[in-house]
Amino acid sequence: MQNNISFTIIKPDAFANNFSGKIIDMILSAGFKIKALKTHKLTTEEASKFYEIHKDKGFFGELIEFMTSGPIMVAIVEKNNAVLEFRKLIGKTNPKDADEGTIRKCFAESLTKNAIHGSDSDENAIIESGFFFSEIEIL
Repeated sequence: MQNNISFTIIKPDAFANNFSGKIIDMILSAGFKIKALKTHKLTTEEASKFYEIHKDKGFFGELIEFMTSGPIMVAIVEKNNAVLEFRKLIGKTNPKDADEGTIRKCFAESLTKNAIHGSDSDENAIIESGFFFSEIEIL
């Protein structure tokens, strides 16, 4: 599966603004297949574990507060060269710097409320997918 899957989170801001359907449509229109999809409400413990890599950074507390502020939608998507292709689709982290037509340019509110997460490597796609899905849940 390596090179063929990526993991994504439609973040609380996009979920609350009812952008989930439009974002899923953009993902499908870009040629991705959805292998697993569900809604979830992160606990502080779950969010702290998922974002542990950022625990020593100044924005960690704000990130955890934001990611636990409401429901999210998590998904495993599939396509050749999935991580790179998905990163192109979502755009740069700061929506001000994102290319026109990317998910973040279309739906993000700010650097913090940037609508969507996408794995940054094949290895992280597998790790992050396993955080939310068991093998049985993946179609």
